[in-house]
Amino acid sequence: MSDTTTQVLPDNNDALDPIGDVEQGEAKNRAKVGSARPSSLLYTYGPGAIMDLPSFSVMPAGLDDWEPIWKRRETVPAILEPRLLNVVRLHLGPQVDSLRPFPWQPKKGAMSTEGSDLGLPARVFPQWFRCTGCDYLGLLTRFTYTNTHPFRPDLAQFTHKPCPGRGGNGRRGGSPAVPAQHLLTCTNGHLDEFPYTLWVHRGAKCPSAESPDLKMRDANVGRSVGSTIICQACAASRGMAEAQGSKGREKLPQTCRSRHPHLGAFYPGCQARPVLIMMGASNLWFPSTQSIIVMPRSDAEKKEVLADHLRVELGIDQIKQFGDQIPVIRALASARNIDVSGLADADIAAAVAEVLAPPESEEAREERRANWDPIELLIPEWRYLQKPALFPEQQNNTGLMVTEMQRGPDLHPYIARVVGVNRMKRVNAVLGFTRLDEMDRVNDLASRLVDLTRNGKPAWVPATEDRGEGIFLQFDLDAVAKWEVRVEGTALWEAHRESHRRNFARRFSETSKIVNPDTRLPSPRYWLVHTFSHILIREMAMYSGYGAASLTERIYAWSEAPQREAAAGLLICTTASDSEGTLGGLVALSEPGRLQGIVLSALRRAARCSSDPVCAMRTPADPEDFLHGAACHTCCFASETSCEKANRFLDRRLLIDIPTANGPTVPGFFGSAHGI
Repeated sequence: MSDTTTQVLPDNNDALDPIGDVEQGEAKNRAKVGSARPSSLLYTYGPGAIMDLPSFSVMPAGLDDWEPIWKRRETVPAILEPRLLNVVRLHLGPQVDSLRPFPWQPKKGAMSTEGSDLGLPARVFPQWFRCTGCDYLGLLTRFTYTNTHPFRPDLAQFTHKPCPGRGGNGRRGGSPAVPAQHLLTCTNGHLDEFPYTLWVHRGAKCPSAESPDLKMRDANVGRSVGSTIICQACAASRGMAEAQGSKGREKLPQTCRSRHPHLGAFYPGCQARPVLIMMGASNLWFPSTQSIIVMPRSDAEKKEVLADHLRVELGIDQIKQFGDQIPVIRALASARNIDVSGLADADIAAAVAEVLAPPESEEAREERRANWDPIELLIPEWRYLQKPALFPEQQNNTGLMVTEMQRGPDLHPYIARVVGVNRMKRVNAVLGFTRLDEMDRVNDLASRLVDLTRNGKPAWVPATEDRGEGIFLQFDLDAVAKWEVRVEGTALWEAHRESHRRNFARRFSETSKIVNPDTRLPSPRYWLVHTFSHILIREMAMYSGYGAASLTERIYAWSEAPQREAAAGLLICTTASDSEGTLGGLVALSEPGRLQGIVLSALRRAARCSSDPVCAMRTPADPEDFLHGAACHTCCFASETSCEKANRFLDRRLLIDIPTANGPTVPGFFGSAHGI
């Protein structure tokens, strides 16, 4: 399997370059410190996130630091997908001209060196370390960095030399150091080191030393919670437990230093108050991503691809110079392997004009972004899947191959259509990230979206191409509409609505207060399709040959609106970014005889849970604010790699009738499990 390598680069604010050469005459420290798959770099460890390595942690750097890496190649690869690129431009600005893959190159053999000069630049963060031998707490300048083994980047570590040990029995070679876990962040996405020296001295200077040495000692179990910081010079001490919670926030610095470690810079002016966060906290980094499934392109979309292709391959300056000479543009395009043989001069001229056209005003772009809905990316996919007559005319260059399947005689009548997705390609792009609170839509409070570059105007963004297979199931739209009307008047749905409002009101992020929670609550049909998707993923994992964590969902569920028709369907797929496809075990389950058995088994399993009756009767009531009903890890929850909503908006009672002794009831879409 292929990996994308990660290498450490020095932070502009670091006093020490940890990957520089050590003393003259000794072995050189190497740059590579680890590796990660493109999917994890996209959703888990992108720029601004903290990536745990065996002995320390790093933060992938902003896109400015990727440029020197790409300059090691004569040409920079690009992913051309205009539908996704236009959405990226809508949110980040018209200066974005391309989607780029991660700086990685496959190797021809195990011992070959192709691509060894490529990698994802990263910085050591946090830079406060604690010695495991003597509890010394200090900046990385007080520790020795070692990474000399050519084939063992996992051995890279910082060491405290000399280490006196806790009882005077120190180690001559020093003791390993580990990162200190405490950090400060704010709702605007800034992240900073915890001010340990100010904390232990309660905001004042040490009376005994200008730069005192500190120690961090873990509390004994049962005596207190957290660690204790001790000043070696004046013997002052203070527990980290005091910094936790709302009361602890009052004891922290009242102003944010506006630091973005991934950019190596400070941006003064932040008015948000910092809050304590631990290094491994799940709300430290929320990626803002958008993805599409590549559909066969219309003639208009082909022209859009040409404009983007010319912009990326030829550059604006060359197009300006020869834009009025179409034969020259043809020759330059052919030299760059751009196929223009089937295009008329007028088509090429239109593409050139599009490249040279002045960008829309910032006011117009902001207005479009405010009115944009992520569903717009799903509508073309839904509409294509509604036209089986187009399936035989598929174009292989899109990477999509779908087949209308026969419905089994025993398949529930409310599942109207089954489509086998034999081959598909999904393109994913990163727009930025947030901290503390995830944005439900990327156009909410654009100021909270942390920039990927120092100037806030990236010329490109990272993207991945995933290939795989899947199964598309469409519900009976009329049945869903009638069922939805019945559900919206039930006490259970009102309980979910009120819980969602409380959840919004209690979010830690102050910026959530100005968002209307009712606009963020998915409709009952989304809960229905989403819950059905989860039980189907769990069932299909037992027959497809893929683990449940390898299967992902794509939900098409929205009500009718002026610019779109209603939808109720789901795509369960498996994709991989480091291979040309998958094994066909998932699409094989779309065969009539197999699918009807899987659906029947999944619905019957959903009728009972080993946590019942607690799970079956779970209904949020004040002051509870959870965003699910009759659903738990035993019956419905999926891995975070599978679910697009982090296991929110799930309730088995919307699928089938589940009798409960008390509490609100709701009509299950598929009726009684015994009658299925």
